[in-house]
Amino acid sequence: MISVLLVEDQCLVRSGLRALLDQEADIRVVGEAEDGEQAVKMATELQPDLVLMDIKLPKMDGIEATRQIKEGNGEVEVLVLSAYEDDESVFQAIQAGASGYVLKDITPSNLVRAIRAVRAGMSTVHPGITRKLLERISLMSRARTPGAAPIHSDGLTAREVEILVGVSKGLSSRELAAKLFVSESTVKSHLRTIYRKIGVRDRSQAVAYAIRKGFIR
Repeated sequence: MISVLLVEDQCLVRSGLRALLDQEADIRVVGEAEDGEQAVKMATELQPDLVLMDIKLPKMDGIEATRQIKEGNGEVEVLVLSAYEDDESVFQAIQAGASGYVLKDITPSNLVRAIRAVRAGMSTVHPGITRKLLERISLMSRARTPGAAPIHSDGLTAREVEILVGVSKGLSSRELAAKLFVSESTVKSHLRTIYRKIGVRDRSQAVAYAIRKGFIR
């Protein structure tokens, strides 16, 4: 059962979201908050599995609320449901700790899928945002001298950072192998190590990790 805290300042929208989620056998709405301060307080009291968070909120915006909720309990997942698709809102939300960002034009069925995906440990970004997100991302390269193995965030080596850069640009394992003059199996082996070191499951989560860690030029 996925326990969800709804954070939305418009009562009508909140009611609609509750009615939608109440139809799902594996999702339970445990609370509703109408502003950012209330969201932080209720997240602390209720300890939900997931917070469905709006961005534009009174008293405290959804980005700051997300940051404080994640600081209080890193196990709580935050899925942003917003009407805004500007780059800054997306980046700030992910940097604050959100695991997903979807727009309010999402279909009800896809919203439910997004909730389940985020709870399962996957990152979810609205398709209309993904391309802009990838185009803007550029990880800072550090000490990429071949053979060197400096320690980066979470113990990544220079080669692993280089592969993470390629992943952030949307390159496939085959394309990375050709670029780095190694075999495709070597790239896949590196990717498994990278995912293990930074605690993610797939490429989209690796990109989200890079944003949260501030590896953005």
